[in-house]
Amino acid sequence: MNAPFFDLKNACVDYPIYGSRASSLKTTLFAAATGGRIAIETGVTVVRALRDLTFSLRSGDRLGVVGHNGAGKSTLLRLLAGVYLPTAGTLQRGGTIASLIDPALGIEPEATGYENIYLRGLLMGLRRVDIRSAFDELCAFSGLGDYLRLPVRTYSTGMLMRLAFSIATCVRSDIILMDEWLSVGDAMFQEQAEARLRSIVSEAGILVLASHSEALIRRECNKLLRLDHGSPSGIVSLDRPPT
Repeated sequence: MNAPFFDLKNACVDYPIYGSRASSLKTTLFAAATGGRIAIETGVTVVRALRDLTFSLRSGDRLGVVGHNGAGKSTLLRLLAGVYLPTAGTLQRGGTIASLIDPALGIEPEATGYENIYLRGLLMGLRRVDIRSAFDELCAFSGLGDYLRLPVRTYSTGMLMRLAFSIATCVRSDIILMDEWLSVGDAMFQEQAEARLRSIVSEAGILVLASHSEALIRRECNKLLRLDHGSPSGIVSLDRPPT
């Protein structure tokens, strides 16, 4: 099996915002105030969420991504996951990806827990045979028992996160993408979840973890990328203090 990797070269992600008025004085002043990060093109406001990202990751890399709210951390994770395509530059990747950006994404409230296991698994790109092989262990790990027969809309928030976490971590992947370190459920389940998370992270070739906590990044990662309004400051090794 080939080793996992990411190669980005001058990768950018733009968000077009339709319906904005390019002739608006307020919009024009806002564009000027952001230093050109908001561009006005033929009546469409374009937000450059990420700009000129160039870096490579190989097996063994643990990349921490830090920055203020709106810096582009979540957008970068979605770019690496394949949710977004670069609007400029290039992105190449190899290896299977487990996206823990939003474990509850794709959970259908009106469907039962059992049904959601299949629905969410298929959305994750799993084959039916993979879902079936992990089904019994996944159900047992969730600890939801007969509640899996009920619609998810009847679940408490803690029960929903138990189900979502169990599905999201049911299959080992080459690459793990996380938006903050996951902590779900009550104290007993948190202990199980932490052990499982540690296990899948240790087995993964690459981890990309976005967080507001540099202490967490320094504990879990060997590289750091700082984003500021979508612009990177470059990757530094955490073997030495970041500049």
